[in-house]
Amino acid sequence: MLRSLTLATSSSSIISKPFFSLSKTSLLFSPFPSNQTTHFPTQAPMNILKNLGFGANNKPTPSMENSAIAQGPDDDVPASGQQFSQFGAGCFWSVELAFQRVPGVTNTEAGYTQGFIHNPSYEDVCSGTTNHSEVVRVQYDPKESSYDTLLDAFWSRHDPTTLNRQGNDVGTQYRSGIYFYTPEQEKAALESMENQQKILNRKIVTEILPAKKFYSAEEYHQQYLAKGGRFGCKQSANKGCNDPIRCYG
Repeated sequence: MLRSLTLATSSSSIISKPFFSLSKTSLLFSPFPSNQTTHFPTQAPMNILKNLGFGANNKPTPSMENSAIAQGPDDDVPASGQQFSQFGAGCFWSVELAFQRVPGVTNTEAGYTQGFIHNPSYEDVCSGTTNHSEVVRVQYDPKESSYDTLLDAFWSRHDPTTLNRQGNDVGTQYRSGIYFYTPEQEKAALESMENQQKILNRKIVTEILPAKKFYSAEEYHQQYLAKGGRFGCKQSANKGCNDPIRCYG
């Protein structure tokens, strides 16, 4: 997620500015509430190096049983008549808001998947050692919203040609991914990616894989931007809303 650097001004006052920014519409400040303790290590440069595979190997050693659970299928059940889908498109805050606005989407949840650790924390995922991806699990009514509509929202929300990064957010947790629940979703995702590739002049690196165990992210991540983000400025989650999304609040 967003790293913050603390800078001292000439008047010795302290301000917080982000180390990374996802888009031109994002506010250039730390995304975490002032009363929220961030999970990032104090030595951000070393954390970045670890994400790139340098430094000591501090990867947790999961038991075979726990790893099997994490790599197993998502065994949660959607509401009656609903279906699940999972999408990874960078920082899950803005991705979740984008899907909240899609007509026919009945629930969204930020979380982690595709990793090897059972019940990972945000800190675990940000360490770059668990292979988890930040995703949004979308519950939708297929009578009200087609899977193709969700795919359109997915492609429009991020750059699928950058490997393990979106903007300046770098790490495997930010990789582009579509995680399907049914053969029909897989077929639609592959066809959609083929069509997108004809439009773009760079190779798409989106992974398309079966949905695995989904771990809900910590409560303060849920509907983060709709609730107000860093500065309490709520962003509309109304269906069909086209307001620009301020990625960090």
